[in-house]
Amino acid sequence: MRLMMTLCALLFSISSFAADSKAAAPDEVVLVGMNTSVGYIELELNKTKAPISVANFLSYVNSGHYNGTVFHRVIKDFMVQGGGFGADMRQKATQPPIKNEADNGLKNNRGTIAMARTASVDSATSQFFINVKDNTFLNNGVRDFGYAVFGKVVTGMAVVDAIANSQTGARDVPVQPIVLHDVRIIDDAPKASE
Repeated sequence: MRLMMTLCALLFSISSFAADSKAAAPDEVVLVGMNTSVGYIELELNKTKAPISVANFLSYVNSGHYNGTVFHRVIKDFMVQGGGFGADMRQKATQPPIKNEADNGLKNNRGTIAMARTASVDSATSQFFINVKDNTFLNNGVRDFGYAVFGKVVTGMAVVDAIANSQTGARDVPVQPIVLHDVRIIDDAPKASE
């Protein structure tokens, strides 16, 4: 019995170490703050696993593209999508599309952020979505190439859930606009509560 307990403890220690060693190192991640009309969301972006998607997203962040955009597609128990339309529901101009990195090993699990795209595999530009549940059918190889996850929510999942539970009208557009007031790299991002 003592041997079994020792083995269990050893296996737990090894698995904990392995899990920690797979976590991204600080220089491999970027933190981004989103002040929305519903509350504050903080994202951790994974530069190592999704360098193209992260660089693309950050170029839109740094240019101010996301400021004043809305979550224009909100589907309860699925995802919330934003980054492409102003409050007037006019689509914003974008940079050229990027290569799809859905084969990077990151999964469309609850709380992850991924690049939205059209039916064309390499068509992602500025739009992104945050998964409000595990959406395994969006992963690489499940039904097609998949949708590239490039980060996760580390603060504010309750805000994401509130957005997901918003009343929507035609084409899943929230009845009351949900605005991204300010999106910045975290060093520059004052939290709404400050």
